Amino acid sequence: MKIAIPVERRAHERRVAATPDTVKKFIAMGIEVAVERGAGEASRIPDAAYQAAGATIVDSPAALLADADVVLKVQRPILAGEEGENELSLFKPGTLLIAILSPYANPDALRQYAEAGITAISLEFVPRITRAQSMDVLSSQSNLAGYRAVLEAVNVFDRAMPMMMTAAGTIAPARVMVLGAGVAGLQAIATAKRLGAIVSATDVRAASREQVESLGGKFVMVESDEVANAETAGGYAREMSDDYKRRQAELVAETLKKQDIAICTALIPGRKAPTLINDEMVYSMRPGSVIVDLAAEQGGNCTLTRPGEVVEINGVSIIGYYNVPSRLSADASALYAKNVLNYFTPLFNAETRQLAVNWQDEIVAASTLTRDGQIVHPNFQS
Repeated sequence: MKIAIPVERRAHERRVAATPDTVKKFIAMGIEVAVERGAGEASRIPDAAYQAAGATIVDSPAALLADADVVLKVQRPILAGEEGENELSLFKPGTLLIAILSPYANPDALRQYAEAGITAISLEFVPRITRAQSMDVLSSQSNLAGYRAVLEAVNVFDRAMPMMMTAAGTIAPARVMVLGAGVAGLQAIATAKRLGAIVSATDVRAASREQVESLGGKFVMVESDEVANAETAGGYAREMSDDYKRRQAELVAETLKKQDIAICTALIPGRKAPTLINDEMVYSMRPGSVIVDLAAEQGGNCTLTRPGEVVEINGVSIIGYYNVPSRLSADASALYAKNVLNYFTPLFNAETRQLAVNWQDEIVAASTLTRDGQIVHPNFQS
């Protein structure tokens, strides 16, 4: 059996799906591993490190993928009709593809996977259950994104974060508000607190209060009976009613006027990111304030975010970088590669050295999009 690790060709992607450590684990299972030349360069992993771990370095994607049984990627392959070489056309029928496939944003991709005879597994669909924690790519990557978001804000912010007492006077600590207290939000709170800021946070899920307060943040929330059902079984936020959104907007607007930095992290799977900061709120913020919008790629939590850019509007800097975890590519790749290894290991029979997938397994069933030429995930069947 052969596992292939291609170069990631999508824009703004610097991660890689395997590291020398995980390559060693695959080879110990009796699996051949081939890595495309330069696949790890952006993550500070030279080809020589993969070779030392036992992998074969292959010069072209065509040669890499022609006989691969399993392809491990970070982002989905480039498809027909997209800019760049059609990577999917290089896969042989029956290939098992494991990656972050973003099917809600690219529903036609599922049809192409099915027509190509590819078994496509989307790691962001791994359920949030205890057994799957070590496979949870959303958590590992969001954790890094929350940390990096604060650093990006500090880089633009032209004041100090902690209180500083000097002979010339005292500098007040920065005030940071985190919108959305999921994995990214909680890490943003922890990072801002470590840097000495006064931190507040808001979320529609009442269960977030204890987590925010345990990190030293102040929890700001609209009180409503609606919050009792604000969390899905998978631990994500539900979309709230228009009345709740209005009341939340009023609360956020009043709080933002007093903040120096806002970190936006709110996402709803399969939907456009909810609007949390509108034009009027941005104009109410003090000059020199900073907004970091981690939801930029899904429409943004701020109405004035420009995806991929840093803009200044009325003295407020708005950061809307693409793919924030990739800006910490070395650590992001290391964590992602371990998630992938942990997902793959139960699918493989070490004795026969072949795949032995239990398609009824809760984790596998939740994350498999296509198999045997069909779209099998219930969320995408017409």
